[in-house]
Amino acid sequence: MAANPSKLGLIAGGGQVPALVRAACADGGRPLFIAALRGFCDAETVAGAEHGWFELAQAGALLKGLRQAGVQDVVMCGRVTRPDFASLKPDWVGAKLLPRFAMAALKGDDAVLRVAVSVFEAEGFNLCGVDEIVAGLLMPEGHIGGPLPDAAQWRDIQAALAAAKALGAEDKGQAAIAAQTVTVGLEDQAGTDYLLKRMAGNPAAKGGVLGKCAKPGQERRVDLPTIGVMTLENAAAAGLSGVAVEAGSALIVDRAACAAAAERLGLFLVGVKMDG
Repeated sequence: MAANPSKLGLIAGGGQVPALVRAACADGGRPLFIAALRGFCDAETVAGAEHGWFELAQAGALLKGLRQAGVQDVVMCGRVTRPDFASLKPDWVGAKLLPRFAMAALKGDDAVLRVAVSVFEAEGFNLCGVDEIVAGLLMPEGHIGGPLPDAAQWRDIQAALAAAKALGAEDKGQAAIAAQTVTVGLEDQAGTDYLLKRMAGNPAAKGGVLGKCAKPGQERRVDLPTIGVMTLENAAAAGLSGVAVEAGSALIVDRAACAAAAERLGLFLVGVKMDG
């Protein structure tokens, strides 16, 4: 961290990752302003911190809030589900941008995020990846926890990651489940946890593998694939044998806790380096 680090603007959705950014800034002595997205960000994430609450479609208010807070570097992280665009109540700036976002949504979530990145950059902000702010978040290559996969499970790992990469090429999701080398489940805009809950009790998924990877050509500063303890718990509830994640292109929240959860649940957790 620099001797006088610049103030960071954190556009915060739900989940644990925004809190990790806050902790990293506190540890490094970096000033922070949290732009909390209403309906997504947890109240605990902003408690006691400089922050403001913003509606998803209030783009003008958000940009103004970041400027008034004196930030130039911005990081976007946390869980945000795609809204019903017809129900949004944008401000004047948001209304001008809404058609661009709606058109991008027809292509997929990554297309939407690319529009968001372009808006912030056009306004003079510098977008940072969360892995630039929080050390040790990127998934490493190799065995992380739980039993070692056997040869049949490695074939399912390869099948699941290949299916996830193909799904990502269509900008439709980042995860897939394969069992006996057959793809039995694909993520949609509802996310990985919903996929796992949907597959729970499905005999076709029993003993299978969850594969999760970045989309080809993905904008790496936003929405990198993320797993945590809940991912592993949901995978176990779905009857899977393990989880495989693309090394170097995905985030693992609290690696030690994930390794311990894999051991406790009897699931393997591996990071796999993928070519291309």
